[in-house]
Amino acid sequence: MPIRHRLLAVSVAIMWGLNFTAIHASLEHFPPFFLVALRFLVLAVPTIFLVPWPRVPVRWLVGYGLGFGTLQFLFLYWGMSAGMPAGLASLVLQASAPFTVVLGALFLRERLTGLQVVGILIAVGGLALVGAHRAQLAAVLPFLLTLAGALGWAIGNICNRQARPRNPLHLALWVSVVPPLPMLAVSLVVEGPSRIGTSLSTAFTPQALPAMVGLAYTVVIGTVVGTGIWTWLMAHHPAGVVAPYSLLVPVAGMLSAWLVLGETVRGPEILGGVIVVAGVLLGSLRRRPRANTSTPAAVSPEPLPEPVPVTSGPHQPSGAGPTW
Repeated sequence: MPIRHRLLAVSVAIMWGLNFTAIHASLEHFPPFFLVALRFLVLAVPTIFLVPWPRVPVRWLVGYGLGFGTLQFLFLYWGMSAGMPAGLASLVLQASAPFTVVLGALFLRERLTGLQVVGILIAVGGLALVGAHRAQLAAVLPFLLTLAGALGWAIGNICNRQARPRNPLHLALWVSVVPPLPMLAVSLVVEGPSRIGTSLSTAFTPQALPAMVGLAYTVVIGTVVGTGIWTWLMAHHPAGVVAPYSLLVPVAGMLSAWLVLGETVRGPEILGGVIVVAGVLLGSLRRRPRANTSTPAAVSPEPLPEPVPVTSGPHQPSGAGPTW
């Protein structure tokens, strides 16, 4: 991959890492469930009128939207509003990668390699270390909610694989059409019309400016720009070359949370994070098939069809996890 493409991959990881700080800013003003609905509604309206239909079965589009868009962000925003630090959330959400592998093996009967199994076990060990430390600090609920968000992302990944879109970017944008209605219903029941109305009526006051900037960032930079670049890279390079760059997301997320929000990460959490990233990286490795030396030089084997690139994502729309 050329150096400029590598720089683009790093820039996307930084965009998605900053996403968590932007979400934190938005949650300072908007209630979490309504914020999820608002985030996707802002993107859904232009998508319906400007973006072509992705030409995938409706059931997989809806499944992708409910898993990736609704469940992931419902639990992520809920967890962050309940006290999950933005930087640590960017790390725990990496659990979507081993979750995706396990669900793929259970429901799609995808074969697990030895490296994947070892990678899953290592990543789970790192998450257990982080979870145990959070439990000592009486903050285990936000951790578990964020972990549930990672599971929702993994469910979306499975539906994405089954959809097999010709244009992954179109699918990633049309996913935004699914979450607004169910999330608005949840918000009305849980948060109430009064709280929603107050957040909207004061949205354009000076006090709400950071929240509006955060919302704009997650929609424009995290989703449209970040996902667009990532999809382009996945279309021009093997997934195994591009996907590992997503491991930089928690690095950028924790660093930005430290610089902007003043969050501190304790030793056990850093160690657990390193273990998680190591497990995810190990599980993403692929063995190269051995060359068939018995094939005569005069015979050209029939070329295999190019695989359809699969995106899975941060946030994808605001971020993507590694393809295992």
